[in-house]
Amino acid sequence: MESPLHIVGTDALRQGLAEKVRGDARYTADLKRPGMLYGRILRCPHPHARVRAIDTAAAERAPGVHAVLTHHDATHGRIDADLAALDPELRYVGDEVAAVAAETPAQAEDALALIRVDYEVLPAVFDAREALAPDAPAVHPGGNLVDGQRVIVERGDLARGFAEAAQVFEGTFRTQVHGPVGMETRAALAEWEGDHVTVWKTSRAVHAMDRPALSRALGIPPERIRVICTNMGGGFGNKDESRLASIVALLARKTGRPVRIEYGRAEEFIAGRNRQSTENHLRIGVAADGAPVAIELQSVMNAGSYVASGRNVTRRIGQGPVYLYRCPNARFEGATAYTNRPPGGSFRGLGAPLGHFALEVLIDEIAEHLGVDPLDYRLRYQVPPEGQPGQRTTPPGQHIPDEPVEGGVPFSSNGLEACLLAGAERFGWRERRQPNGTATGPRRRGLGVAMGVYKGGVGREAQALVRIARDGKAHVAVGVVDVGQGSTTILAQIAAEALQMPLERVEMTMADTAHTPPGHITAGSSTTFSTGNAVKLAAESARNRLLEHAAAMMGVANAELQGDRFVARGDEQRSLGIGEVLERLPEDVQGEATLVVGSSEVIVNAFAAHFCEVEVEPDSGRIRIVRYVAAQDSGRIVNPRMAVSQVSGGVLQFLGIALREELLLDERSGVTLNPSFLEHKSTAFVDFPPIEVLFPAGPDPLGPFGAKALGEPPVVPVFAAVANAVANAIGVRLHEVPFTPKRVLAAINAQQGSAR
Repeated sequence: MESPLHIVGTDALRQGLAEKVRGDARYTADLKRPGMLYGRILRCPHPHARVRAIDTAAAERAPGVHAVLTHHDATHGRIDADLAALDPELRYVGDEVAAVAAETPAQAEDALALIRVDYEVLPAVFDAREALAPDAPAVHPGGNLVDGQRVIVERGDLARGFAEAAQVFEGTFRTQVHGPVGMETRAALAEWEGDHVTVWKTSRAVHAMDRPALSRALGIPPERIRVICTNMGGGFGNKDESRLASIVALLARKTGRPVRIEYGRAEEFIAGRNRQSTENHLRIGVAADGAPVAIELQSVMNAGSYVASGRNVTRRIGQGPVYLYRCPNARFEGATAYTNRPPGGSFRGLGAPLGHFALEVLIDEIAEHLGVDPLDYRLRYQVPPEGQPGQRTTPPGQHIPDEPVEGGVPFSSNGLEACLLAGAERFGWRERRQPNGTATGPRRRGLGVAMGVYKGGVGREAQALVRIARDGKAHVAVGVVDVGQGSTTILAQIAAEALQMPLERVEMTMADTAHTPPGHITAGSSTTFSTGNAVKLAAESARNRLLEHAAAMMGVANAELQGDRFVARGDEQRSLGIGEVLERLPEDVQGEATLVVGSSEVIVNAFAAHFCEVEVEPDSGRIRIVRYVAAQDSGRIVNPRMAVSQVSGGVLQFLGIALREELLLDERSGVTLNPSFLEHKSTAFVDFPPIEVLFPAGPDPLGPFGAKALGEPPVVPVFAAVANAVANAIGVRLHEVPFTPKRVLAAINAQQGSAR
């Protein structure tokens, strides 16, 4: 018998790569339809205001202008719970007031200046804690606490845990607002045919988010809406959380012509749904032997004017503190506050890097105080494969959440210890690390370690359709979006292995509501695990049906595929070539799968352990990253080369955020001060060393061919790994991101002042 094809686990060439390298790949902003008009958006100059009156007459008469859109034209349902297509109440500097469609971009831009708006300026609030005060100006009706309640999750008896603790450690940690700065700014194009509309847009959920949102905004049934995402120039979680698609669709309906709008870079920075800032206060109580007995994190997140993912971002802040270390008593409380800052949204890792920053820095402080190597402390007290102590609370038969709180439930796989040991060995931790603050000289080296845990994609319904055509090709249709992470290739590899078919014969169709089954949002590092499992099942179903046809053609009960021939099971003399079987098929063979991935018995999570070496100049406060090793437990790796790129890209992205990236707001005017690459300094390849990536853990039994989440887990430990390395170099703890020279010097001065 011939060996089976092994396609999962190989460095298959990324699909679409050649087109991107040649410049042939078409992004939304590249698309042009016959008779297309260009749109521009008028933005509010006040942090909080209400439109008393708006005069568009002069703009409508301007050369080339076909329509002006205001809130009077957008009277249907809301895009999101807190977001209308256009709103007479404006909540940040940059909020959308009106839009223009014209023959050229310049004509549309000129027409914006002709719109006259009478604003009633309202009181504004920018600080999250001030916004939560009873007398704060209301950003939205109902108050500034998003959804009117805090996120609270807990396990055990926190008061008893702290009462039994031999020592209690605590600290306050802050993180900044920063922009995703994807290479592609968001864009959308809409075209109507009768009462049906097609929208091309940058997106991560053409089925799950865009179609329902457009249906509400336009007041038409979802089946009259087609949404397509061609290529994505870096999604990072936030590309579809805005009014843009609804505005272009309304303009196109009003003009009777296709309309396209593309954000400028400043618009992307201001209106493009940035990472929210947070303040996190963490307390950890430990027993006499150092074991954690109580962990409590209280968090306040500044959501800005609109929340998009809202409390989901806040909930993710608590995941590390609640679950990364074995501890019987844990509690997370998170408040999400509306303010008159530009809107926050989803961004890679959601709140997980922020909560892990607080947790892993304070854990390092505890280890130092106890005189324990921080690596050994983590090896001793990490959450084990059997999970947390305590009792299961999820009802029997229900899927265990992949953001768990309860105890008494094991993991499907947990390679955290393997990541710690393999990373430490590659890094030379035992041989090279010295006690904190013992380095000397004008440039001081230090080593840091941090761990991470991340959700695995449980609970989302996934669908796939696999059709084997009589020309010998397999056509795979899934509704999810490849947001730049390479899921087109990964899903094709999974299909090819399940079909036992060469990869070049697998063709993918994705992210088109007219030609794919419904798909979940590309978020939460769920695509490989959820849609990957659906593709595998659908491909196996199609393959089994093809085997049944082959067996029937040979007049036998069962057949198997060996190379390019179908062979009768138990009688290898009877066989048919694949081509012969395909030619004789009455029709194409199809397999389908619909499932909600997860388990009622185990938790599905991914893990990471990162090691960072820095060089710090105490006189200037400058930090330089010297070396970085990232060990990941993401199960079996489907495409090693792409996986290394995914991890190294995530680490590099967050090193830039750790050291410098921050969007600054003038809290008198509400104006964003640095909405350009000139003032918002972003990561460049020359800034950091190559990232060393390891995958030491084994396969996950629930994942497709053993794979599990990879896209977001690499970003989770980065802030803490850098901060702990700085503490090792100069003996100073950093509690606020980014770690700018100014903040490093302030921490040094504060420590010296307290030592006097």
